[in-house]
Amino acid sequence: DELMESCRQSEFTDVIVVQETRGEPDGLVVCHLPLGPCAYFSIHNAVMRHDLDPPAAPMSEAYPHLILNNFETSLGKRVGNILKCLFPVPRADSKRVVTFSNDNDFISFRHHMYSKPTHDSVTLHEVGPRFELRLYQIRLGTMEQKEADNEYVLRPYQNTAKKRKML
Repeated sequence: DELMESCRQSEFTDVIVVQETRGEPDGLVVCHLPLGPCAYFSIHNAVMRHDLDPPAAPMSEAYPHLILNNFETSLGKRVGNILKCLFPVPRADSKRVVTFSNDNDFISFRHHMYSKPTHDSVTLHEVGPRFELRLYQIRLGTMEQKEADNEYVLRPYQNTAKKRKML
């Protein structure tokens, strides 16, 4: 409660909480302020910047361009908007690219820098981190509002319904 109230008073637009078990990230909560929504994800296959091979170059602080791929259902568009609102509008000359790509309801996150060695070619350099996200809940309120309505909840039977894609 205190964290969210402090963030509201400081006029934050979003709060991101990463949960970990034994040093490995396993959960991500994206909460839009001041009124929500709040999206809950599980994290899979996380590779941090310092674990990349070869090691990543120093990262630019320029705002990244966003690529949102394959968010076609109404729920997918909702999740795409939640993720898109985390990033400010980039300058046209920014060399950073952040990709959220949906494949079978797993959202792959990749972070790259690009360069143009020649006029007709582009080279991507991964700067990390990289991980997969799996949405399991969207709550209409913020994190501290336990009574908030659920917009979406992943149910156990949905894990076996392979023919049905939610995002």
